Amino acid sequence: MQGEAAAPLRAWVEYFRDLGVHDFYRFGEPVTLAASEAESCSAIESMAEDEAPFADQASPKQPSSNTIFVPPVHLISFNDLAPMPTAVIPPAERETALRAIHEQIGDCTRCPLAYAGRHKIVFGDGSPTARLMFVGEGPGADEDAQGLPFVGKAGQLLNNMIAAMGLTRAEVYIANIVKCRPPGNRVPEPVEANTCSQFLLGQIDVVQPEAIVALGSTSATYLLGVKQSLSSLRGRWHRCRGAKLAVTYHPAFLLRDPRQKAEAWKDLQMVMRELGLTPPAPKNT
Repeated sequence: MQGEAAAPLRAWVEYFRDLGVHDFYRFGEPVTLAASEAESCSAIESMAEDEAPFADQASPKQPSSNTIFVPPVHLISFNDLAPMPTAVIPPAERETALRAIHEQIGDCTRCPLAYAGRHKIVFGDGSPTARLMFVGEGPGADEDAQGLPFVGKAGQLLNNMIAAMGLTRAEVYIANIVKCRPPGNRVPEPVEANTCSQFLLGQIDVVQPEAIVALGSTSATYLLGVKQSLSSLRGRWHRCRGAKLAVTYHPAFLLRDPRQKAEAWKDLQMVMRELGLTPPAPKNT
């Protein structure tokens, strides 16, 4: 395997090495976990049974001599992937700290999304001292072209949602679970989301928002480490990196089903009460 064909596989191997996994096995070779490892694995909720990687390759009849087994990536709360910071970055230094994270990403090739037609890495946008942070799923076509999150039709709706809360886009901070566009706007794979998590966690830890709004099920799934319906997560507070976290619908979903805008507004009102925000007075016509 040479050239571009080997690049995605290399990215996978490097990812698992970063996690401390150095041993890979051919299909059919049994691997025995230590008791502590087995308990840890059983305690982690997997994404979904029908999303298990390599399910159709579980029992190949004639494995190739160079076949490499890559273990499935389990769902882990982003909170569990990195320790909490020991000190809060002063507000005057947060813009510089965010710029350092952006530079650390560089021309990222850490996960397979780097080889899936990405044009620009979409880092984040907004105030480095924001009290409120929004986290979406991943960039779309417009974001991939401009390098900024939420600039398409869903972004226009998010801007309206922010304005209805009595804020401007410049007063909040906006980011995504992954910083590269998944092909066809599909849901990010666990290996992609977990690889990118270090940078999103860094952004959250630098900004130190009082409240985070998870936009859609993918954002909620990774920020909380649970796979549950939005209806079961909405309407109550969760915790993430020291901030209160609320879950609501993704603006792209609201464009497809405008009937749910009233429900999303209830979620935003809960956030407004927590932050003491007052919606702007209606304009006289």
